[in-house]
Amino acid sequence: MPPVANTPKDASQTDVSASFQRILILGSAPNSVEAANWPRDLFDKIVVINNAWRIRDDWDDIIYPYDFAAENMPAQIKPHQQVIDEDAFVPIQNDYGGFVYAGATMAYTAGYWVLGHYQPAQIIFMGCDMHYPDTGNTHFYGNGTPDPLRDDITLTSLEASSARLYSLAAQQGCQLFNLSDSISRLIFPRISISALASHDTKAPEPAIDKRQIAIALNREAELDYYVPNGRYWENSNQFDKDALIQLDALWMKTIKKTSQEISQK
Repeated sequence: MPPVANTPKDASQTDVSASFQRILILGSAPNSVEAANWPRDLFDKIVVINNAWRIRDDWDDIIYPYDFAAENMPAQIKPHQQVIDEDAFVPIQNDYGGFVYAGATMAYTAGYWVLGHYQPAQIIFMGCDMHYPDTGNTHFYGNGTPDPLRDDITLTSLEASSARLYSLAAQQGCQLFNLSDSISRLIFPRISISALASHDTKAPEPAIDKRQIAIALNREAELDYYVPNGRYWENSNQFDKDALIQLDALWMKTIKKTSQEISQK
């Protein structure tokens, strides 16, 4: 397994990073529609996951997995917009250790792609809570498959996957926030849209344990669960679920404080 990098290895991926400070990642939770009328100038880029392109038409990047249905894609891609498929995100995901360790669901895949491609100062998540109530709609467009809850070797703990992304982003000098005020599997600090609008985004330094991060990364290297093409499910019998659960516990220890409220709702 290659070492986890704090920056992308491909220099061509770093040219865009300098001028982008704040990136919005927009998912498909019911509350994602709140983003429809947010001021565009609050964000340098808007990255939409799967069907979230329907929420507003001024997005910059659409990121989706290999099995996303073609009929669900936008009918037109504007000149300033780009399509991010597995050919684009797998190499960057691999720079951060690969899918087995990162958690193979699109909220995390989008997070790592933004972190590696844009190298921003802040990544703001909305509609990516991965919480599915027993009643009511599961997505803004109605009911859909709760992909993050599927029985999958990479998703033994959504919270641990969240802690891993948060920790590696912090080491890269990037802060992660969650704009949602709903129940969430993300452990990122919460922030409000009013705080963003008032530029009140000053937050304490991320409370991470660098020594514990090194322990977790060393354990990943020992396990060597690295799949270059990203299609880990083709070799799922090679991975030890108990070992990954133990690894989850290591990542959860990397965060000294979780979900700290930094603004008034």
